Amino acid sequence: MFGEVDGAGFEIIDPDFKTCLIGHARVERLWTGARWSEGPAWFAAGRYLVWSDIPNNRMMRYDETDGSVSTFRSPSNNSNGNTVDGQGRLVTCEHLARRVTRTEHDGSISVIADNFEGKRFNSPNDVVVQSDGSIWFTDPTYGILIDYEGGRAESEIGACHVYRVDPSGNIARVADDYVKPNGLAFSPDESSLYIADTGASHDPDGPAHIRKHSVAKDGSLSGGEVFATCSNGLFDGFRVDRDGRIWTSAADGVHCLSPDGTLIGKIKIPEFVSNVCFGGAKLNRLFICGTTSLYSAYLAVNGISPIRN
Repeated sequence: MFGEVDGAGFEIIDPDFKTCLIGHARVERLWTGARWSEGPAWFAAGRYLVWSDIPNNRMMRYDETDGSVSTFRSPSNNSNGNTVDGQGRLVTCEHLARRVTRTEHDGSISVIADNFEGKRFNSPNDVVVQSDGSIWFTDPTYGILIDYEGGRAESEIGACHVYRVDPSGNIARVADDYVKPNGLAFSPDESSLYIADTGASHDPDGPAHIRKHSVAKDGSLSGGEVFATCSNGLFDGFRVDRDGRIWTSAADGVHCLSPDGTLIGKIKIPEFVSNVCFGGAKLNRLFICGTTSLYSAYLAVNGISPIRN
């Protein structure tokens, strides 16, 4: 019956969600032991996943070849969002250092952005890399509000914005009308950018939605209408599959939204979900960061590779 959860952990709200599922696949819990898991990023060449455990000031590593979990980096500057660029390098948002960095192929760390017009960022939160090499990230205040996910501090910028770093390193503010900009992802053809606003985390009347912007060739944004509103908790981090569906975190698991924003199904998780990413050899395994645990589910859909020709 539609709307009910099956034994595999999937709630089918619309029949279209059935086409996303593999009949015998199940939700798996791969590991537990974090305080607040976030920012999963898949590295295809090594068959491993990196994600953040923000309050524990560390990054973790899941090895798909043997199922082992180890510490990837500690301390991590209370890292949050992570992604992979077109050259297979790790790009990270660091709450404590209030910056965005890149881990080079030799293991060294380069600073991509740590201020805008001479003022330090609040606490970069989530990040995505466009195929032209530009880096887009959100900058809410979660890492400076209290001493849990970063370090308590005043905002130098005085607001929460979205930024773009072009391939030459120039930084531009591309959206300034968000309360708490959070997760973000491009549509498959990169003509649209989706951005979550989690302003309701600290204001009951604040936003709990994803907005959709049109992306111009020069990197500017237009539009910004509300694309979908969360029906349980907040949309935090999310990813888009090759067919344009959005797989987004929520309080009761992962919500799957059709390309027009309709909620068609859920992956039920017994913890708040913060973020997700596609991985595995065919990019058909959705890795899910719950509050304390790492989960996964094989799907009949595929993610978008960060390595594009």
